[in-house]
Amino acid sequence: MLKQFSALGVKEELQKSLVNLQISEPTEIQKKAIPAILNQKEDVVVLAKTGTGKTAAFGLPLLQLVSAANEDIQALILAPTRELGQQIYTNLLAFAGENSAVEIVSICGGTPIKPQIEQLKSKTHIVIATPGRLIDLHKRNALDLKSLKYLVLDEADEMLSALKEEVETILKEIPKTKRTFLFTATMPGYIKQLVQNYLAKKVIHLEADMQTIGHQGIDHQYVVVEPIEKLEVLLHFLSTREGERGIIFCKTKAAVNKLAKKLAINKFSSGSIHGSLTQAIRDRIMGQFREGHIDILVATDLAARGIDVKDISYVVNYHLPDTYDAYVHRSGRTARAGAKGFSLTILQEEEVPEIADFEQELGIVFKPLKKADAQSIEENNTLLWAKKIFKTKPNREISEEFKTKVKTVFHHLTKDELIEKVLAHYIAQNNTSHLPSENLNKK
Repeated sequence: MLKQFSALGVKEELQKSLVNLQISEPTEIQKKAIPAILNQKEDVVVLAKTGTGKTAAFGLPLLQLVSAANEDIQALILAPTRELGQQIYTNLLAFAGENSAVEIVSICGGTPIKPQIEQLKSKTHIVIATPGRLIDLHKRNALDLKSLKYLVLDEADEMLSALKEEVETILKEIPKTKRTFLFTATMPGYIKQLVQNYLAKKVIHLEADMQTIGHQGIDHQYVVVEPIEKLEVLLHFLSTREGERGIIFCKTKAAVNKLAKKLAINKFSSGSIHGSLTQAIRDRIMGQFREGHIDILVATDLAARGIDVKDISYVVNYHLPDTYDAYVHRSGRTARAGAKGFSLTILQEEEVPEIADFEQELGIVFKPLKKADAQSIEENNTLLWAKKIFKTKPNREISEEFKTKVKTVFHHLTKDELIEKVLAHYIAQNNTSHLPSENLNKK
């Protein structure tokens, strides 16, 4: 069995599941949080970035603490979004193993409520919920939280920034005697206030991997552009990262939609998510991204909460975020579980002074990235044009007779000659003066 997990107090059945999941060594936050939750009686506040193994840090102890013989709901895990809730649910099922008698139910928003009501009529030990859906079900008397012993607030800073009233409503309704385990990547004032108002007087505070506010392993860079060249600089960057997975963050839904269309037009493997999309569409896009069918996700901060996808090699801030916390969560999508990551922020000249504020507040260093020169941009635009032609589907509605007439015009040209003429026509039409010439290439 796994000696290090055994030393933390994790029971043998759960260790077997960890072996099957190829998890052999606890992360720093797991080393600190698991014994505190298992062996202490106080509330626990954990400061740790996403991607450090937080789900196992609270999930393993909960699976061990709840009593399978007791049919009441004993543990409640609140998550800011359905995506994160579903991820926690999947992880807990995997930790519990096939033979576990602990019943886990996910009741997140964005899906039909009636099946969840039916599900809650059966024996349930652990509930994973988004705040809005939990309140809805509670109003319908679909679940009883009177016997609740443990409450987990995951991604608490993200959840409270948008759902403070809902979370406080829940905290007022559930038993005061329960233990609370709060996990957050940052510690803004409203988190401190919640801890003071709703947690016990004596609280265990834990911190892990926060020397640079959870930015270890991330290369932070920024590039300064004129507004008119912002998209072209982004497209050039994405072309240099072809085949890698990344997330581009925009401030608004409208900006996400606009940028997503531009990427689609330029034949990038991409998808987009924001709060106005139906949950079914968001699930489909996230599934495609998670499974590697698309490489680029364009998203708002709200929609991207809780995204935990392996091998995200870069994050792009197409718009500088409004808050320091938002930057922490955006860049934290990369460099997961000890991997390296890259966070690029695209700025206009007047925004550059703000970088110093982010550096001071977050304890990180941004390096300037040299903007691609005009020749590189034009070369990339030309290659994107060529890819668009390559990926264009034939128009079946054009008559064979007319196709023959067009073919007659070109019939005496070789493939290379045709390419040269089409390329020359594109250059003339687009006034591209920076493309490499034969003479330049010989120097």
